[in-house]
Amino acid sequence: MSSPSPQPQQAAKSKTPQSSDTLYESRKKLYVRAVTGLFANWRWALVWITQIIFYGLPWLSWNDRQAFLLHITERKFYIFGWVFWPQDVFFLAILLIISAYALFFFTAIAGRLWCGYACPQTVYTEIFMWIEQKIEGDHNKRLKLDQAPMSANKALRRGGKFLVWGLVALWTGFTFVAYFSPLSELLASVKSFSFGPWEMFWILFYGTFTFLFAGVMREQVCKYMCPYARFQAVMFDPDTLVITYDEARGEPRGVRKKGVDPRTVGKGDCIDCGICVQVCPTGIDIRNGLQYECIGCAACIDACDQVMDKMNYPRGLIRYTTENAMKKNWGNKEIVAHVFRPRTLIYGTVLAVVCLAFIWGLAHREPLRVDVIRDRASLAREVEDGMIENVYRLQVMNMTEEPRNFQFEVSGLPGAKIGGVQRVEVGPASMQSVTVQVLVPSDSGKPGSNEIEFRIAAEDDPSLSLREETTFLLPR
Repeated sequence: MSSPSPQPQQAAKSKTPQSSDTLYESRKKLYVRAVTGLFANWRWALVWITQIIFYGLPWLSWNDRQAFLLHITERKFYIFGWVFWPQDVFFLAILLIISAYALFFFTAIAGRLWCGYACPQTVYTEIFMWIEQKIEGDHNKRLKLDQAPMSANKALRRGGKFLVWGLVALWTGFTFVAYFSPLSELLASVKSFSFGPWEMFWILFYGTFTFLFAGVMREQVCKYMCPYARFQAVMFDPDTLVITYDEARGEPRGVRKKGVDPRTVGKGDCIDCGICVQVCPTGIDIRNGLQYECIGCAACIDACDQVMDKMNYPRGLIRYTTENAMKKNWGNKEIVAHVFRPRTLIYGTVLAVVCLAFIWGLAHREPLRVDVIRDRASLAREVEDGMIENVYRLQVMNMTEEPRNFQFEVSGLPGAKIGGVQRVEVGPASMQSVTVQVLVPSDSGKPGSNEIEFRIAAEDDPSLSLREETTFLLPR
């Protein structure tokens, strides 16, 4: 006889949360196991490359100045031989478009490559975990150390780890600020410990969050704070390469002796060792399928391949493959053939066009810029000899890193000439304003607005010239 079904009141009661229940999942601390292999080598190669660039770039010199300096105070960006002004915001917009399309392109091809290999959160987490491993030991020793009561050894190791983390974080914050404030000034401030409030705030702010994100929060940043994890699925399709567990080959799981053919014991290739979970920086089990927490670091692939080698089984139980490849049993040739599909071709074409436009814009960027502003306080006035005068303010921007003398000429109306100042000296990567009077015979144009043109040219290099149109007012 079947047991009686519960009464509605009992069923409702069974679904009522108990007092010990919580709306939030409590964090289970991860003790990530170190792993070696092809993808681990790629990750560490990216760690070295990105950090050599990040920490080393502010120390490079160019033309007796910092080679890479986004000088907010002066409102100028120095990037090697280029000097960018606020008027060059167009290049920043193009650069952001390139970054966006590169993200779309590479994600559509092979998933979260950015997250797994080049994201600052991943890079600094790798660095901080390496420091932790060197001071506290491997994952088992760290687990035992956490569970052990406080002792001199535990306090020394824990304090040493936090000290090294703190030094790395502060140096990271200092380097970050060195991109926006000259390094020479920062070093002088270090000697006298006289940082300005802005520099001190950002060094501590960036350093503190580096410490918290990479050392304390780690996977929680990727799982709960990063928006990329949430919208990554929109960029995936059945032909996107993602880290996948071959369920058909691996199931059913089970322990067996080394070298045993799994088919003879009714099992798949997976020996259920759990190492793929132990090496995962976000603590997921890739055997449960693709999950939004997966950052695509491929640590589980390296770990599983090592286990397969020990068991004398073929590698690739966990591998980069696509959904269609798993369903249709495609080989590498078919997978690669489907990488270049309409979606990636469109992304790639747009990315290439925008990159070429960016390069062309930089190559043809004018090293001279002039803004002509007509004085509105005195629109037009008659001066001696019956000439009509309009006054203009010329803002001359010398984008080269050499001092230049610029001459002014005016054309567009018969007899037009410049009275008073006809040249200006502008320092390297500087701007100079000069007031210019333009004189025109009263009968040289129609009453009202007339088009004229300024020509500004460098005395030492006539090819460095610019023409700017403006209007000249003649009284009615």
